[in-house]
Amino acid sequence: MMEMWELIYDHLYEFIGAYMFLALAFMLFTGLPVAIALGGVSMVFGVLAIELGFLDFAVFYQVIQRVWGGDGASGAIQNPILVAIPCFVFMGTMLEKSKVAEDLLHILQVMLRRVPGALALSVTVMGTIMAATTGIIGASVVMMTLLALPAMLTRGYNPALATGTIAASATLGILIPPSIMLVLMANLLAVSVGNLFIGAIFPGLVLAGLYFLYIVTTCTIKPHLAPPLPDGMIKLNPTRVSNVIKFLGVAALAIVVAIVGDSSGVAEWVNWGLSAFLVIFLASMIIGRAEGNTLLGGILKGFVPPIFLIVMVLGSIFAGWATPTEAAGVGAFGSLVLAWFNRTLNREVLTSVIHRTALTTAMIFFIFVGATAFSTIFRNVYGEDLIIEFIEWLELSPWALLFMLMFSIFLLGFFFDFLEITLIILPVFAPVIRTLAPAFAPHLGLEPPTNMAQTRHLEEQVIYWFAILAATNLQTSFLTPPFGFALFYMKGVAPSAVKMQDIYKGIIPFVLLQVIGLSAVVMFPELALWLPSQVFGR
Repeated sequence: MMEMWELIYDHLYEFIGAYMFLALAFMLFTGLPVAIALGGVSMVFGVLAIELGFLDFAVFYQVIQRVWGGDGASGAIQNPILVAIPCFVFMGTMLEKSKVAEDLLHILQVMLRRVPGALALSVTVMGTIMAATTGIIGASVVMMTLLALPAMLTRGYNPALATGTIAASATLGILIPPSIMLVLMANLLAVSVGNLFIGAIFPGLVLAGLYFLYIVTTCTIKPHLAPPLPDGMIKLNPTRVSNVIKFLGVAALAIVVAIVGDSSGVAEWVNWGLSAFLVIFLASMIIGRAEGNTLLGGILKGFVPPIFLIVMVLGSIFAGWATPTEAAGVGAFGSLVLAWFNRTLNREVLTSVIHRTALTTAMIFFIFVGATAFSTIFRNVYGEDLIIEFIEWLELSPWALLFMLMFSIFLLGFFFDFLEITLIILPVFAPVIRTLAPAFAPHLGLEPPTNMAQTRHLEEQVIYWFAILAATNLQTSFLTPPFGFALFYMKGVAPSAVKMQDIYKGIIPFVLLQVIGLSAVVMFPELALWLPSQVFGR
């Protein structure tokens, strides 16, 4: 009997990390809230490891330190990067109320009405532009479905094409910055969120370009899927020449003053470029409102507001005016300005936005606390070592391992949300990828490292590349059944004539396009690494 207990003890000592991972998978499949599943499994296996003598009770104090900080340690909650999360949530939720997307969709229909699949292309472009202003997928899917789907169905669009276009375009916000997922990844991987933001721009645009190309090709070959807009469908009043002259005059004057002020060194405390941009923004909003339903009015009211917010957030990071965390605060303020200009800002709207922001932020941080507890206990029971030993036992090449990880993330996307995959998978497998960095050096265009500084630089580049690959891959998690959350958001607000089968059928080509986009980033790592190297000089 003693020998049997010793065998069980030795087995648990070696494989308790594997049982912990399997228990978490089982709890997630039961439908329990993710945060409770993570925290509960951590608590149970932590207590079990203490009772068996594998760990000391002080490990729970280590969990508290990693979450809250203390004794000189910096906890996750103290990380200034995470301050960006409530700011971006607030920005996205406020934009949903500001009618920016409604004006943008209208002017895009006007500009693209001669192109095959004009309305679907308008949705794709709108999704791409709005993705650069908000990373709240649920709000984006609901907003774009309510705005575009009834119009597309009324004009005879194929339900599968319409729903697939909206679902795929609305989920671009999880990749194109500013993205909550990228903020979480930066914190988990201990890398620069600014680098991830800039590195995700080209992969996001590649996906948008693939969607655009697919829609144009499909609607050219099969025009009955997307009937063209009738000539009299969109009516515009003539543009007043005087307002065109006023806008161009104000814009030219602002640019000249900014150039002169910057070159002369007058009032060095003034950011002349930003000041000129704000003046042009104010002029466009005032003149656009005065123009009304004209081409100029549509452009100024539809394009300028989201571009204003994009420049406020991403432009401030590019130009070095603000850190990503500060840029998130600027974006939140900018969304308030847009809502005020569009006359949608009132006490009821502000209260609703703050309430939704608080609930969403609390949910994210609750999951974050549970994930921190899980990763701490998992590491202390040598779960990471077990995974590394298992990978070594498989004798996979670095490339085979990378493809296995990408395939695993893709499969997990069928069943789990991006938050769960990000918080559980990345901390476990990122150290494995880091150890294999020298094998990827030639593919990234880097020389094999010869000293510690070069090794750190190579590992950093590989981790950035891996993070963008994972982020691109996780696009599919919103669209793949049975648990693609974007599909359920859409079904909840879609007209009753749209069946779930139409939605499932519609997303298939877009998931394939996402896989093609992921393959492009794998084959051409410059898509993820070139722009950050130019902006940040590394």
